[in-house]
Amino acid sequence: MSSQDSATQPATASSRSKITPEREQEFYEAVLELLREGGYDALTMEGVASRSRCGKSTLYRQWGSKPQLVACALRGTRAGSLTSIDTGTLAGDLREAATSLGAHSGRDTPLMHALSHAALQNPELLEALREGLVEPAAAAINAMVTRAVARGEVAADNPALEFVAPQLLGAMRIRPMLEGHYGDAEYLSRFIEGAVLPALGLAGSRDRGTPKVPDPASPA
Repeated sequence: MSSQDSATQPATASSRSKITPEREQEFYEAVLELLREGGYDALTMEGVASRSRCGKSTLYRQWGSKPQLVACALRGTRAGSLTSIDTGTLAGDLREAATSLGAHSGRDTPLMHALSHAALQNPELLEALREGLVEPAAAAINAMVTRAVARGEVAADNPALEFVAPQLLGAMRIRPMLEGHYGDAEYLSRFIEGAVLPALGLAGSRDRGTPKVPDPASPA
């Protein structure tokens, strides 16, 4: 682990200075630009400070460490938030989640694959990505499932419930490796309709309006 990673200065509520949302986005965009240019190992707090025209101490006060800044930059530059999704039905929520996740897969997926490799060598980065990016997304999807159970849409003992978040997040990440294409909104939407909703006992869009073919072996 480099000195840049280990020299963490915790950003407590009292030490953090206030910055505008617009300025925060400038920091995040500088981080992502530098990551794409040179990767995680070449990224430095000094480089981010220079690119965003600020003092390095400002970055440490706000985010504490390079891994925390990277995780926040990834989360903070996403167009939408899964936590804001609440359509009133689980199928509607998952369809909206698929659209939201897939909207920036072409930009995020290569970067996430590179960061995942770096995280294997850097436990602090791995923990920051898990806490700042993966766990919030999984928690938002799990909240959709919990609301559905409370509404009576899905039985609480349905064995597929615990796998909804891993399925959706995993499908987005694995498609480039399996098929050479990003897990975009169209792909994730088909995945929801064809795999996730049927496992939950909810009809996908392909089932709606399709006449049920009778089983020849069953009595008329």
